[in-house]
Amino acid sequence: MVWSFLKIAVFMVVVAALTLGATYLVESGQGIRLAFAGTEYTLGPLQSAIAVLALIVAVWLLVRILGLLWALVRFINGDETAVSRYFDRNRERKGYEALAEGMMAVASGEGRVALSKAAKAEKYLRRPELTNLLSAQAAEAAGDTKKATEVYKRLLADQRTRFVGVQGLMKQKLSEGDTGTAMKLAQAAFALKPRHEGVQDTLLRLQSEQGDWKGAREVLGAKVKQGLLPRDVHKRRDALLALQEAKGVLAEGASIEAREAAIAANKASPDLIPAAVMAAEAYIAKGETKPATRLLLKAWEAQPHPSLAATFAAIAPDETPAERLKRFEALLKHRPESEETRLLRAELSIAAEDFPAARRAVGDLAETHPTTRALTLIAAIERGEGADDSVVRGYLARALSASRGPQWVCEHCHNIQAEWGPICDNCGGFDTLSWREPPGGGVPIANGAEMLPLIVGSPRPEPEVLAPPEPEPPKPAPTEPPAELTQDEIFAERVRRNPLAEPDAVALARGLAPKK
Repeated sequence: MVWSFLKIAVFMVVVAALTLGATYLVESGQGIRLAFAGTEYTLGPLQSAIAVLALIVAVWLLVRILGLLWALVRFINGDETAVSRYFDRNRERKGYEALAEGMMAVASGEGRVALSKAAKAEKYLRRPELTNLLSAQAAEAAGDTKKATEVYKRLLADQRTRFVGVQGLMKQKLSEGDTGTAMKLAQAAFALKPRHEGVQDTLLRLQSEQGDWKGAREVLGAKVKQGLLPRDVHKRRDALLALQEAKGVLAEGASIEAREAAIAANKASPDLIPAAVMAAEAYIAKGETKPATRLLLKAWEAQPHPSLAATFAAIAPDETPAERLKRFEALLKHRPESEETRLLRAELSIAAEDFPAARRAVGDLAETHPTTRALTLIAAIERGEGADDSVVRGYLARALSASRGPQWVCEHCHNIQAEWGPICDNCGGFDTLSWREPPGGGVPIANGAEMLPLIVGSPRPEPEVLAPPEPEPPKPAPTEPPAELTQDEIFAERVRRNPLAEPDAVALARGLAPKK
């Protein structure tokens, strides 16, 4: 800023001085008298001005000639490039000026201007490692992807610019949606610069999306070695990838390898619920019930989850409800204040037909945290204790519009998934799913409002349907079941007619109804 001001000030002073001198010469009417070698020369005002300009040009030429002579002297003394540098100095100055203007144009989003400046810089500088990068960025700013691709391919020929070319082509393929080619380019970029954090993140995301869990684990290991990832986070995420790798092995039919991989994933992160479930299933398949019980108890202590309870039940699938309740005491004594533990105890007590114990386990959850599961269990308890049908149907009606309870929810986009996965199906976030209750309680059952009248009371009479033009006997309207049927049979008939009824709640309420 100061240097620019000084240059402007000097220019204005020079212009003012020249103006004053010209004015003086014109007003005086006299010229300049010069005496040289005994001869006197008289110059008029105009001639004097021309002489001054000629003198300035002569001085400039003299400086240039002296510079050339100095370059010749250096060339004679052994500097082979002295003369060429003298002639290229002005060319380089113009080239670097064009390069700087092109970079400013790219930053400003003026693609066409940047392209012209890049071409000018390439003409003067003849340094493709500099001008090709500017040309590629200018082509992208101008929307000319074909030109940008050509320039990026030219960058691949130079070892110094190969990484930039590969990275540019990778970003282009990502924008086009060609993830397969982008992943290959990301692997090539990672091989060139394994410490580049942006390439690591891109490659890790692409490998996770395409199921290359082994390669993703290698990239994750490189990140933690370079200090780009905390060790505890790496331990958990590596367990996630190991778990997915085990699932892939299991899908290929190699069950032994899948079991070992699942067990290793659980050891790496014992609180990871899917890993604990899969490792326990691997132990159960080998007939090793004690290790399966031990790791399920440890996982339940970290976070109670229905999948852990289901796997714990699979250890002894043929036991009676009373035996199962007794065996589950080892699990229920951990985290007894947890809502999941209370609901699990209620379910086991209902299966053993100990309805007072089930009611004590549920407690006041129907009022403090009324979820679909809690209300359905209350309905089953009421039915088991012989309560009125209207009471049972009232709880089932509330269950339809109640919160769905904890689910797998993405921490970034709040997407709800039915099954756990390392990647969110909606936003593609890695390791973002957590077991919690979503905002709003989750997605309600479709057409839940239309189900309420069918569950709470009798349906409204259907309007009369006009006969079609063609003579066709009308379909008879459904009739109510015979009066001599029991309430359970009437309720079952209504449920059979309504295909939208929730099967778990209805089956549970029907299965626990007392015989008449």
